[in-house]
Amino acid sequence: MPAGAVAGLVTASPVPVVAGLMAVRPVGRALCRRAERAAAERGAAAVSALCGRLAGDLRAGRPPHAALAEAVDAAGWARIPELSSAAALLSSAARFGGDVPKALRTASRLYEGTRGLSAVAACWQVAVDGGAGLAAALDRVAGALRAEADQREDLRAQLAGPRSTAVLLALLPVFGVVLGAGLGADPSRVLLHTLPGLLCLGAGAVLEWAGLAWTARIIRKAEGGQPKDPGMPRLRGRWVP
Repeated sequence: MPAGAVAGLVTASPVPVVAGLMAVRPVGRALCRRAERAAAERGAAAVSALCGRLAGDLRAGRPPHAALAEAVDAAGWARIPELSSAAALLSSAARFGGDVPKALRTASRLYEGTRGLSAVAACWQVAVDGGAGLAAALDRVAGALRAEADQREDLRAQLAGPRSTAVLLALLPVFGVVLGAGLGADPSRVLLHTLPGLLCLGAGAVLEWAGLAWTARIIRKAEGGQPKDPGMPRLRGRWVP
């Protein structure tokens, strides 16, 4: 909105202001999706770290329930907004003798970043009577989550080129307008104050949106090649439910 207001003052036209108002919703959605994706990745990393710490405590001889409660407290989940609800569930079940696998499954459904807890629940349910077996399974869960995080980083690096190209192509019309203004053609007056210019501007905006949407769809399909649920690690060749 500020950019549209400034452009409207410079060009003496309401079109940039209207465009700025129309861009608020899609830009806000894009920023929210980016923030949610980053938070989900932080949650998956926190689950992986929790599995590693819990496995170490179990190997040191700690009882599983006490080890889980201490691991959640040491990880500081209660102070992280997206993990605080999961921390409360796990701490309550571990400290007061509750159904830990059920609490883990419930916590895994609270937030996208904690979906890996469903694999921890499966491991806990089948191996809680033997601490060594549970520790080994948790190590595999942590390793699988780290491997998927590395895969996401590698995919993001590979898609950085297409994203940069799409952004550059999207900005080329703006460079064309600036170049025309530098040559004395006054393209802003033609585009914003004449009917043919407004028609061309509208057609160009539609084509610009179509190109960006098409590119975004291609990138989403490429990103869809990785596992749909990053919180379901692969153990012994099978996805843990």
